[in-house]
Amino acid sequence: MELVVATTNKGKLQEISRLLADTGILVKGLENIAGLPEIVEDGDTFEANAQKKALTVARHCGCLTLADDSGLVVKALQGEPGVYSARYAGPQATDSDNNRKLLAAMTGLPREQREAAFHCAMALCDPSGDCRVFEGRLNGLILEAPQGSGGFGYDPLFLVPEYGKALAELPLEIKNRISHRGEALRKTLGYLQQR
Repeated sequence: MELVVATTNKGKLQEISRLLADTGILVKGLENIAGLPEIVEDGDTFEANAQKKALTVARHCGCLTLADDSGLVVKALQGEPGVYSARYAGPQATDSDNNRKLLAAMTGLPREQREAAFHCAMALCDPSGDCRVFEGRLNGLILEAPQGSGGFGYDPLFLVPEYGKALAELPLEIKNRISHRGEALRKTLGYLQQR
C-alpha cells in the first residue's frame, strides 16, 4: 500500500516513516508531487487543518493521503499556542523563535502552573473525499530552559514527567511510543489494517 504524507516537515516525515517501517506501507513525502496547490491552514481546530491538508493532497495526486496538524496547548496561556504552534512567533518563525516567545510568556510561573499537552489530529483521506480523523495527546510540563538536542519544535521545552526528561532528550523509539503523533498514527494504522 502506498501512502502520501502531506508534510514538508522532515522531522515529522521521519517520525511517521519510522513508525510505519515494518507495516508494508510505502510512505512518500510531497517532494515528488508536482503542481501542489497552496494549502492555507486557516482552520480553528487541529482536526480542520489536518483534514483540509489531507483532502487537498489526496484529490490532487489521486492517492490515499495522511496529514496531521499538531501543536502545543498550554493551560496557563488559555490553550496557546494551539493551532498557531508552528507560527506562534510570526509567519516565518523558527523553532527557536517560537520557544523564546513561549518562555517569555511563561516567565515566573511556578511548576504547578506549567501544565501543557501536545495534541495531534491525523486525517486519512482518499481522493473520493472519504476522511477519517484519529487523535493523540501527550501530557507534560513546560521547562524554564531548553534541554536536549533531539526532536523539533517545542520538544526541548516539553518535560515528560514519567521519564524526568525533555522530549528532545528521549531516543526516537521512546518518543514514537509515547508521543501524541505516535498515538494518533497507531489508531490510523489500526484502521488501515482493518480496511
